[in-house]
Amino acid sequence: IAKEVAKLLEMKAQLGGDDGKPKFVLKTPKGTRDYGPKQMAIRERVFSAIISCFKRHGAEVIDTPVFELKETLTGKYGEDSKLIYDLKDQGGELLSLRYDLTVPFARYLAMNKITNIKRYHIAKVYRRDNPAMTRGRYREFYQCDFDIAGQFDPMIPDAECLKIVHEILSDLQLGDFVIKVNDRRILDGMFAVCGVPDSKFRTICSSVDKLDKVPWEEVRSEMVGEKGLSPEAADQIGEYVQLHGGLDLIEQLLQDPKLSQNKLAKEGLGDMKLLFEYLTLFGITGKISFDLSLARGLDYYTGVIFEAVLLQQENEHVEDTVSVGSVAGGGRYDGLVGMFDPKGRKVPCVGVSIGIERIFSILEQRLEASEEKIRTTETQVLVASAQKKLLEERLKLISELWDAGIKAEMLYKKNPKLLNQLQYCEDTGIPLVAIVGEQELKDGVVKLRVVATREEVNIRRESLVEEIRTRTNQ
Repeated sequence: IAKEVAKLLEMKAQLGGDDGKPKFVLKTPKGTRDYGPKQMAIRERVFSAIISCFKRHGAEVIDTPVFELKETLTGKYGEDSKLIYDLKDQGGELLSLRYDLTVPFARYLAMNKITNIKRYHIAKVYRRDNPAMTRGRYREFYQCDFDIAGQFDPMIPDAECLKIVHEILSDLQLGDFVIKVNDRRILDGMFAVCGVPDSKFRTICSSVDKLDKVPWEEVRSEMVGEKGLSPEAADQIGEYVQLHGGLDLIEQLLQDPKLSQNKLAKEGLGDMKLLFEYLTLFGITGKISFDLSLARGLDYYTGVIFEAVLLQQENEHVEDTVSVGSVAGGGRYDGLVGMFDPKGRKVPCVGVSIGIERIFSILEQRLEASEEKIRTTETQVLVASAQKKLLEERLKLISELWDAGIKAEMLYKKNPKLLNQLQYCEDTGIPLVAIVGEQELKDGVVKLRVVATREEVNIRRESLVEEIRTRTNQ
């Protein structure tokens, strides 16, 4: 019905209104959205939790342009390259909107000859995807990236990236989650021993990557039917990709007669074992699963890969269980910077991206369900008057408060009724009212009223700022 109604409205708009003026439809472009004050309040809360975690781990912050030269982005994303937005050529340079923050980061490192940095970057990226906006999938969305670039001893930075994901997801209290971990070398080794030809590694990889969304049978038929893999190879892959576990599984695979003969797989498993030892020291292995089906579709990963998944929430307010899927992902990409460097100098990198939009959609749904009131301003005090003809006094007082760094508001009326002023505080959640009246002015005081309890105290004008600070910092 909604589709038909939209079509009819569009036809109506094209026909124009009754007054002969053409009417146009007011909407945001497909796959985008506006953020009202409520959504922004939630968003700022989430951002501040994430940024404080990144800073706690010693990261610096950078920013890069929203568009890059088209050739910078070409050939870095495998089958997803078709989702890149190209801009119309308007001045000799062929440009595209950035698809993620990782490739621009690699370009930045190569261009500035940086071999060592720990940075975070929070910005919008663009994908010509089929948006599923209810699940937090958009065409324009934020990414929050944390990356460690430089030559270090194996798995120490990788373990820290996983610790960061664990800290952020625990801090945001999104419910139960699991962080799946795998290694590109284990995957490639597994493909080799199962008889996948080299030329098909990447395309088979992106089939395996769909296992979290569709059952094995479908993935198998895609591999065999569309991608021309032999049924025997597919079945062998099937035996491996359905395994998941912890250190015990790593030990078991190190003994596996086929995998242990493959150099790549053996390296990957050795590092995976080391990684799990560090994660044990960080005390987070309870939420980590070594999962052989995890493939992550992007071409540039070379080592450890990981993805954090929220487990289904049974929500008493909502009939459906919300399966939100992946809320963070990342891995090691040691070759990407070298692709940009004229001399091919490599800078090893490992990083993680937090899927902020999905996190927003969960928190928004949750707030709607709980009907909790959310404050959209941070005003500490409303400057009010109890009688008429006190506009000048209110302006003088509010100016003093602003200059002292207090967040203050007043109503834009010459003679507002006291009741209306108090009601405004109730509606917006302002905790205090500073009332000026004739008697107070004579006595050199201001009446401070606590909105919640309605208690009122007279405060000397010179102590007002201090009093407001004390009361609103609690």
